[in-house]
Amino acid sequence: MPGPPGRPARRRVMAGARAPWAIMRAVPRVHQTVVVDVATAEDMLGPRTDLLDERPWAPGDDDGWDRDDPDLGWGDGWERTATFALARGPMSSYRRDVAARPAPDGRVEVDEVTRFRSALGFWGAWVALPVARALRRTTGRTRPRSPFWAPPDALDARSGTVLGLLLTLALVAGYLGTVMTQTITFAADEFGRGTTAQGGALAAVRIGTLGSLVLVALADRRGRRRLLLGSLVAAILATVAGAFAPSLEVLGVTQTLARGFTTAVTLLLAIVAAEEMPKGTRAYAISVMTMTGALGAGMAIWALPLADVGDGGWRILYLLPVLGLPVVARVRRTLPESLRFVRPHRSATVLRGHAGRLAAIGGAMFCASAFGAPSSQLLNDFLRDERGFSAARISLFTILTSTPAGLALVAGGRLADTRGRRHVVAVGVAGGALLASWGFTAHGWPLWAANLGGTMLGALAVPALGAYGPELFPTAARGKANGILQLLSVAGSALGLVVAGVAKDRWGQLSDGIFLLLPLGLLVAVLALTVFPETARRELEDINPEDDVVVGPDGVPTPAPPRPPAGSPPPGLP
Repeated sequence: MPGPPGRPARRRVMAGARAPWAIMRAVPRVHQTVVVDVATAEDMLGPRTDLLDERPWAPGDDDGWDRDDPDLGWGDGWERTATFALARGPMSSYRRDVAARPAPDGRVEVDEVTRFRSALGFWGAWVALPVARALRRTTGRTRPRSPFWAPPDALDARSGTVLGLLLTLALVAGYLGTVMTQTITFAADEFGRGTTAQGGALAAVRIGTLGSLVLVALADRRGRRRLLLGSLVAAILATVAGAFAPSLEVLGVTQTLARGFTTAVTLLLAIVAAEEMPKGTRAYAISVMTMTGALGAGMAIWALPLADVGDGGWRILYLLPVLGLPVVARVRRTLPESLRFVRPHRSATVLRGHAGRLAAIGGAMFCASAFGAPSSQLLNDFLRDERGFSAARISLFTILTSTPAGLALVAGGRLADTRGRRHVVAVGVAGGALLASWGFTAHGWPLWAANLGGTMLGALAVPALGAYGPELFPTAARGKANGILQLLSVAGSALGLVVAGVAKDRWGQLSDGIFLLLPLGLLVAVLALTVFPETARRELEDINPEDDVVVGPDGVPTPAPPRPPAGSPPPGLP
């Protein structure tokens, strides 16, 4: 029976072989037959502009799919048919066939088959079900509005492919950046070393960030792709070498090298994302890469029970990254060089004209890390020593208060792209700092609520603050600038940990040190609202005019003529 007016009545909805998991095949197929009103049918018979942009199918669009597929079941009586190809969207191939005929109740019966291959590669399977659900939607197809979980600006095939490859590399880097933190206590037990030696090894590993500055600066001259893949391979090999360490000092040396290479990988991932993604999707891309990196870090935690197989069981976790080498080899075959690096741009040996931006963003990252490092890294000690939590209760606390931050990351990336960076940074950092500080004075359920709220608000600001680093500096100095920002962030972390530790030793409570550092967290919000430029939905060449160049007859890039203001008529028109 047909549904009520204005609401489609579905007679048949199929996806692939009629099983939900069939959508996750290499070529998902979404087939539906609905009865809709005339206006909705007209929308379905036209190109859609919501999740992706379509155009009418042309003879040259043949990609091996049969236009007269007998599975469509179109016989006599179907009065109108249309076929559409992809104009813009994160698909490597796409086609939609639709047919319509009058229904007995004066409405229209529409039969539609959509086939697509995601450009995201492996990660396309993770979003295949919501993509299929969005493709079945019968209303709102002509509104330029993507679903809440999708990028604000539609990706094309290239940017979708690049994002999928970057997510894979972020997964490997996330594991590499976490393995020592999770295994240091087991290694110290085997080597007969105490807590002081563990702290010294963890502190020494931070020196590796100095090496990352050299690597990302070199990427400004040699290219992002080469340094990104080379650094990841070096980080894997240095981590694997740690499995054979005869002492805690040797393990620290191998991890110092691994940390430097891993930090360079993390910075270059953000730079490539900024240089490849559409202007309205840069923060969103950083948010999903951060989530994928957290998934990689979670894998190190999942593998931690292997450390209990024997005195040297922790070494297995240092051998597991060797599985990342074939992953890097596969990515190497398809990852292109950054679009902005290949494009002609002016050389820059110094950050001339960008000292103010570097000071503002660097100061904000220093302050954010000075507050964030002790409030997160010393949290477990606080829960155990000052609140009497057991190990199991600390684990439950961490899971319940940190897991929702993944949703906040994606929401923060989308808000930063659609509403602007400055306010998201200000609200996220200031609100998160205030709630986190309250948590160190609270007991019972307020302690749990404060940490949940603080973690989620802090996660909101991560994509926006992470996007500023690649956006605010020209192509020829983007790597160097982000290396300097990373050093300032690490310096802030070290200062915060020292201040919080000294304050606890002197006054007996960690909250005293946290409240000493709270003004630094609030200062980030002040800087964001008063000093930070707004970069959301702006091309990198608009943010950095020196990158907007033309190549003269001698092959030397020179500044392009000034761009007319947005909305100006073309030359020659009034």
